[in-house]
Amino acid sequence: MNITVYLGANEGNDNRLREAVQALGHWVGESGNALVYGGSKTGLMGELAKADLEAGGKVTGVEPQFFMDAGFQYNGLTELIVTKDMSERKAKMIALGDAFIAFPGGTGTLEEISEIISKVALNQLNAPCILYNLNGYYDDLKHLLSLMIEKGLSSAERQKGIFFAETLEEIKDILGK
Repeated sequence: MNITVYLGANEGNDNRLREAVQALGHWVGESGNALVYGGSKTGLMGELAKADLEAGGKVTGVEPQFFMDAGFQYNGLTELIVTKDMSERKAKMIALGDAFIAFPGGTGTLEEISEIISKVALNQLNAPCILYNLNGYYDDLKHLLSLMIEKGLSSAERQKGIFFAETLEEIKDILGK
């Protein structure tokens, strides 16, 4: 299974993020699954790729040309796909993925997982969409999705493929691994 993970190229200011992303990368690498991610060497992205590779995993990075020009790419990946821009990058990461995880990240992570949420809700993508709700990071988004149902703007049926996982063990359970 190709697991697409969205996350930030920044480290953040909570050391638990680094530990959790390393554990996630290590698990993907040793589980026989393959990682698809944004291709950067910096921040949490770099930690994820490094942990996966150290565990013997396969990692595909998808990096837009302007990040390549800035030297952000992680050298030594199993495969590095260069796209012309962010839109092409997003489309490629979706095409490659069998499951999608949003690790805590910034506005880019939110934008990317929002597209997955929408595609799952519209039955345009039959894949689990998991928000790694580490330390309650996605609680407000969880509340917003519930509010959408409460107000009749969405439904539980439309959101059935959207999951919130508090731990790596919950992610493994959702993916059946």
